[in-house]
Amino acid sequence: MHKKIDVVIMAGGKGKRLMPLTENTPKPLLKIGNKPIIEYNTDRLGAFGIKHINITVNYLSDQIISYFEENNKHQIDFNYIKESKSLGTIGALKLIENFKNDYILVMNADLLTNVNFEALFNDFILKNGDALIATIPYKVDIPHGVVETKAGFVTDLKEKPSYTYYSNAGIYVFKKECFDFIPENAFFDATDLIEILIAKEKKIVNFPILDYWLDIGKPEDFQKAQNDIKFIKF
Repeated sequence: MHKKIDVVIMAGGKGKRLMPLTENTPKPLLKIGNKPIIEYNTDRLGAFGIKHINITVNYLSDQIISYFEENNKHQIDFNYIKESKSLGTIGALKLIENFKNDYILVMNADLLTNVNFEALFNDFILKNGDALIATIPYKVDIPHGVVETKAGFVTDLKEKPSYTYYSNAGIYVFKKECFDFIPENAFFDATDLIEILIAKEKKIVNFPILDYWLDIGKPEDFQKAQNDIKFIKF
């Protein structure tokens, strides 16, 4: 995997919803169990053979940089991209000039997951995608019969159906040329890029995560992570 892919971890957010925890500590450095959120991700990527990781930083960035200067068991070469202003979840990628590979894995720093990055990347290659979104399957069971209609007439009746929806997990793979659509020095989210790629009829792979995944956005997520970490196998 590591021979073909560059990695970017987005770690520039302020973590406002986790105040006051993030008042003096950037969210990626908040500890889950005995180590920071972001280090679970760098360790996991390192275990898959990744040796070079770009990290976009903004809020309290010096703390993140100095942390990895002292804690780097996989001997990863970290490259820091400092946002002078908030550029959304993917705008800062326009500041990176040293991509070595044609494929780039982009992920949020505040995810706690034991996703199989090798399987994710292999699925992307197998399906010859332009981009990939990792998703969380979400099954909804409807407790009643559902009547489908068109122009005032019933077209179908489904008895207690269930539907599976997919929510965005904050992990992506892109072919490098997709970044041509990111504007220079502007606030731009990964979802903005995906919408452009859909409009241009690019092939976007859905990779459902069946492993553990938690987005640590709110205080209750942070508390859940502290409990879950005792049981997750990395």
